[in-house]
Amino acid sequence: MSLIAYLKNKKLHILTLLGLAMLLTRGEHLLNSVSLPDASFALFLIGGMLIKKPRWFISLFVFSVVFDLITLSLSNHHHIPINLGYLGLLPSYGIMWFFGLSIANTRSFLKFAAFGVIATLIAFVISTQTYNLLSGNFPDITISESIQTGWEYLPQSFIYTMSYLLAYWGIQSLFKRQFFSQKATAL
Repeated sequence: MSLIAYLKNKKLHILTLLGLAMLLTRGEHLLNSVSLPDASFALFLIGGMLIKKPRWFISLFVFSVVFDLITLSLSNHHHIPINLGYLGLLPSYGIMWFFGLSIANTRSFLKFAAFGVIATLIAFVISTQTYNLLSGNFPDITISESIQTGWEYLPQSFIYTMSYLLAYWGIQSLFKRQFFSQKATAL
């Protein structure tokens, strides 16, 4: 297998893992017994770090939309808000992907954490405000009321996203340490 073919397959495998993680963490819609918090923001930042290209971003975004549409069609008791406000997810996920690109080669935990915090806050504000202001669910809401309403959900969203990012950092650090220690021993 050529190097280019290997790298393409590797990126496809990473995209598949990201999609599976999204399915598992957005599965509260279908998997009531397994209800993990949504990891979408974290997954898009990780995607930006690992697979980088815009076509992979588009693929992951399309997967998230298709998954939401399928969930909506299968579930009568859970309403997924797919409306004009839903479009706010595109720039929100794009911000996460961009910040992931920005730290793709970092070895600094502090830089990773700082970029994760900043990206999460920006993405949260964009997604919450576009939903509140454009969804039609709050026809008379003002911008200040929308901001105030959004802050109620920030701690939960922030904690979940940062928990997933910290778990990712820990796992990838262990794998890197394990790989490099075996490689060094073999020499």
